Amino acid sequence: MPSVEVRQMPAFKRAYKRLHKNQLAAMDAAIREIIAHPEIGEPKKGDLAGVFVHKFKINKQEMLLAYEWDARLRLLLLLGSHENFYRDLKR
Repeated sequence: MPSVEVRQMPAFKRAYKRLHKNQLAAMDAAIREIIAHPEIGEPKKGDLAGVFVHKFKINKQEMLLAYEWDARLRLLLLLGSHENFYRDLKR
């Protein structure tokens, strides 16, 4: 398997920094899942065509991770709970 580059957008980095230590393990596992199986996320339509959203739980709270991907790159766009997630993603 070719090596995969992972890039983080500023909005993702800000949300990632806010996570507590006990949440980072679940977050890192979700990122590893996306790197290994990028088609795991739900493809979006319309304004967000080309964007995939992977849903997973951190401490019983559902989190959404938006990303774009191709064969060599995983671009992590945004991380957050459902509240205002799609509004923020469109910016």
